[in-house]
Amino acid sequence: MSIDVIAQLRYNSPESDQRGVEHMPVICIANQKGGVGKTTTTSTLAQGLSEHGKRVLLVDWDPQGSLTISVGQNPERLERNGYDALASIIRGDGSLTVRDVIIHTSNPLIDLVPANIELSQAELDLVGAFTREMMLREMLQPVRFHYDFILIDCLPSLGLMTINALAAADRVIVPLQADFLAMKGVGLLFNTITRVKDKLNPTLEVSGILLTMTSSRTLHSREVSEVTRKAFGKTVKVFEATIPTSVRFKEAPAAGESILTYAPKSDGANAYRLLVEEVMK
Repeated sequence: MSIDVIAQLRYNSPESDQRGVEHMPVICIANQKGGVGKTTTTSTLAQGLSEHGKRVLLVDWDPQGSLTISVGQNPERLERNGYDALASIIRGDGSLTVRDVIIHTSNPLIDLVPANIELSQAELDLVGAFTREMMLREMLQPVRFHYDFILIDCLPSLGLMTINALAAADRVIVPLQADFLAMKGVGLLFNTITRVKDKLNPTLEVSGILLTMTSSRTLHSREVSEVTRKAFGKTVKVFEATIPTSVRFKEAPAAGESILTYAPKSDGANAYRLLVEEVMK
C-alpha cells in the first residue's frame, strides 16, 4: 500500500477522533527574537517526524510566510490562507474552517496551513475579538485529532498572535541562538509562557530549549551552551541535540526542501534527527 493511501486512511479514520490529546500534541515553536531558527526547526521537525510515519500539520503563524516558502509554496499565489479561516472564526459566520485552507505538500504525510502578508491583519482583528486569546485554538479544533503532531511556527513577537499559539499548544520548543544577548532575552518568553499557563492553558509545558547556530570552533558559542545548560537545566529541559551553523540551512528552503532530504548526511541533518528522537520520547 502506498504511503499516500496510508496517509489518507489515517486522516479519515474515525478512531483518530477517539485518541487522547496527549498522543497528538500541538507544539509551538516560539521565540520573540527573529533569526534563531524557528522556521527551520518547524519544517525540519515535521520532515523528521514523517520519516517515522507520523502525520503532521504545519501552521505558518507568521505573515512573512517563511514556513510556507520553505515547503515549496508561493505565499503570493495562495487562494486561501490561515488568515481567512481565522477571520471567519472572529466574525463567527462559519463561512470557512481550517479544513478549507489546508494545502498538501510534496510529502504525503505533511499538510500546511499557509500564510502570507494578509495574516498581519490578524493582530488588529484579535484586539476586539471575544475570547481573543483562544481564536487559534478554536480554529484548529476541527482537525486536532486527525494528525499525530501539529507544529505552529510563531512570528518573532510576544503579542496576541504568539499568545494565541501558546494558548493552543500542549508544548513549547524554544530555539535559542548560541549568543549571550539571545539568552538574556529568552526570560521574557518564559514569563509569557508562565502567564499563559496560569490564566489560559494550564496544561501547557515547555518541551525544552533547543540551542541553534552553535559552533564547536568558537569559545563564545561553547560558553553560551554551557551557561544555558547551567542556568535553565534544573527547571527547563535543554535538548541534547544542538543545531550547528551551516550554509545548508539556507540552501535547503531555496530548493523547497528540508535539510533532511537536501543534505541528509550533513551534521545539521543528524542533529535534527536527534531532536526528533527526543521530541518523540
